[in-house]
Amino acid sequence: MILNNIKPVNSDDPINIKIDGGKIVELSSSPIAAADALQLDFNNAIVFPGLINSHDHLDFNLFPQLGNQLYNNYTEWGKHIHERYKPEIAEVLKIPVELRSKWGIYKNLLCGVTTVINHGEKRGTANDLITVFEDTHCIHSVGFEKRCKLKLNNPLKKRLLVNIHVGEGIDLQSENEIKYLLKWNILNRKLVAVHAVAMTEVQAKEFEAVVWCPQSNYFLLNKTSPVDLLKKHLSILFGTDSTLTSEWDIWRHLQSARKSQLLNDDELYNAVTINASQTWGLNSGEIIQGKNADLVIAKRSFDNDGFDAFYAITPADLLLVIHQGEIRLFDEELLEQLSNIKEDFSKIYINGVCKYVQGNLPGLMADIRRFHPNANFPKNITITD
Repeated sequence: MILNNIKPVNSDDPINIKIDGGKIVELSSSPIAAADALQLDFNNAIVFPGLINSHDHLDFNLFPQLGNQLYNNYTEWGKHIHERYKPEIAEVLKIPVELRSKWGIYKNLLCGVTTVINHGEKRGTANDLITVFEDTHCIHSVGFEKRCKLKLNNPLKKRLLVNIHVGEGIDLQSENEIKYLLKWNILNRKLVAVHAVAMTEVQAKEFEAVVWCPQSNYFLLNKTSPVDLLKKHLSILFGTDSTLTSEWDIWRHLQSARKSQLLNDDELYNAVTINASQTWGLNSGEIIQGKNADLVIAKRSFDNDGFDAFYAITPADLLLVIHQGEIRLFDEELLEQLSNIKEDFSKIYINGVCKYVQGNLPGLMADIRRFHPNANFPKNITITD
């Protein structure tokens, strides 16, 4: 496959990209010749690595946002929603976890996420649409995880990064959680902190990375992690969390994060690309020869250049999503060029714009509605005959 006439983010010079064997094998400003290769031509489009969502709970993305007040910490929120929203939670949990997780994968794919780090029990989820990365020592949190100290110091998992919710709050309990985690990290495990709203610069030096989930933080706490300070000492990654505490669309998350100005444009871009790739040990996150062909091509607004064009993207603007060298989603604009593959794809609309997505997404949604007729699908995603 050869992708022609696409501009990398923050560049005015178009390039052509050749993909073979699931990898990027050639980049050139000149035409690339290849017998029998699929050639896709673009006009006024930008290309970037498939986004890496470093924190999601795939099986929790059919919940509506739950909570009607601000909380001191996540345990207070958890107790409140299980008391206040017990019927709503029970309705969603009627849906088999396999269906809920599959929807979580599509939620990410429709936004151009090609890798998601799933926080939760390892399920061996198939990576046929996007990469579901589970090669971490995932501990839910200090507050909710039973036998947290023992799990933290499990010698059989010493090679794995510890991936844990910690410091998700604005009170003393949240500060003490981080102290507790560091105190009992007897084996000096490498730690990735999720949320880390209460983290200090001194504590940051003891961690490999923080996964910043600002939309979730503001919904629960009206405060987020001080990543403008923490970034001096560790790597900043980016996550959405689930729809329990945030919107489904990662672009809305990125746009609000940009407005906070806690990271500059380069830093925020790196948080969903190269920083995440390096932290999790992935062969993606960059457009260079030899990397996995996880790529997204999107329409570029004529009114925007550089990073303004990237951060203006919405799911409706995505023209092509490639994962491991395979097309997973394409816009109707490319239908004539891709007419031979559309039989394996289902037709949907995002904000009225027609997309073709691999697999039977309408069938999945119908299966989910058999268990929960009022399932919380995004209102701007529609299915028509």
